[in-house]
Amino acid sequence: MVTAEELSALPSLAALDRAKLETLARAGHAVRYPAGQRLIMEGRRADRCWLIREGRVVLDAGVPGRGEVVVQTLGPGDLLGWSWLVPPYRWHFGAITAEPVRAIEFDSTRLTEFADADPSFGHALTLLLFEALLERLQATRARLLDLYRNPAETCTAAPIRLGTSGGR
Repeated sequence: MVTAEELSALPSLAALDRAKLETLARAGHAVRYPAGQRLIMEGRRADRCWLIREGRVVLDAGVPGRGEVVVQTLGPGDLLGWSWLVPPYRWHFGAITAEPVRAIEFDSTRLTEFADADPSFGHALTLLLFEALLERLQATRARLLDLYRNPAETCTAAPIRLGTSGGR
């Protein structure tokens, strides 16, 4: 069983007060996975999320003609799995452990029940998940820019000089 004290030590949960940590702890349990364990299959039903304590998890996406492409690597303190929050409750990426992982797994049904019963908890939980979503979006953007940048492109234009008349 996970305790509020354990959760309070995780930086990603620092904004939660004691009561919210206790509620969150009631929905979680400790899990361990070996390296190479597929946790999420893209397109399948999303019904849980994890807070990674140790190890690394690789997020991937299926790309026609290229197979599974790594989108991001998550590590200690990162939240894995926010797709359970939004219909149609399907995973948008895949996830596989890159090394042995210790995590806290949260059941989405219980989280939803707790959020419905306590709107303050629901609001705090939603903010945590949107923070994770924003981080994931920014990391994906950076990854795409890196993958598709043209190394031959360089800036060849002369710098614009302000404050000179240029002889006019």
